[in-house]
Amino acid sequence: MTASTDTGVAVVTGGGSGIGRACADALAAAGHRVAVLDLSPGTSGPHHPVVADVTSTASLAAAVAEVERALGPVSVVVHAAGISGPWQGLLDLPESTWNQIMDVNAGGTFRVCKALLPGMVERGYGRVVLVASVAGKEGSALLPAYSASKAAVIALAKALGKDLATSGVLVNAVTPAGIDAGMTHENSPEIQDTMRAAIPMGRLGTAQEVAALVAWLASPACSFSTGAVFDLSGGRSTH
Repeated sequence: MTASTDTGVAVVTGGGSGIGRACADALAAAGHRVAVLDLSPGTSGPHHPVVADVTSTASLAAAVAEVERALGPVSVVVHAAGISGPWQGLLDLPESTWNQIMDVNAGGTFRVCKALLPGMVERGYGRVVLVASVAGKEGSALLPAYSASKAAVIALAKALGKDLATSGVLVNAVTPAGIDAGMTHENSPEIQDTMRAAIPMGRLGTAQEVAALVAWLASPACSFSTGAVFDLSGGRSTH
């Protein structure tokens, strides 16, 4: 492997906080030059902050242009941007909320891939990691739109993995269960207790545990896995 594939430019969407920020830190520690794309990227510490909206094709095009201008061609994409929405069953869920969650999570994944993958395919190398959720595999009764949107992310990772299998660009997904970061902190203590009770290990995962797996999937060491789904669920999901 060349030095450029080992320590190239990585884009992390949703990298301003939570799992995304932990992934950005892990990739930087591995030697990547990291751009954080987020609605609120902040100063992003050692990372290059870029304001971007995954629901806007134009916003993403401008963000990618800025990253390439500042850091160079992108070889790694970690797509962690997303929203969970309210905890309520489908019968109580407004259509507008369903549409918003699907547009951010499923539509955002589509737009990010469309914005960044063509250049990677043209250059013949890339690693793409889509952050989905165990809810996309199992379904969550009180998160129907989130579950459906993350199931779409999983299916897209599988489809892209097959489509690009001979291109040098590998696409995989990770499916965390409850993680003690980001969106989980927006839930009530009672909901967090429910999430924890569903995990055989008896605890929530950490953002750093997710980031460690993501960093491997984003590296040249990941060379024969594509279109695959990797669990981080503390034993909750075993299929």
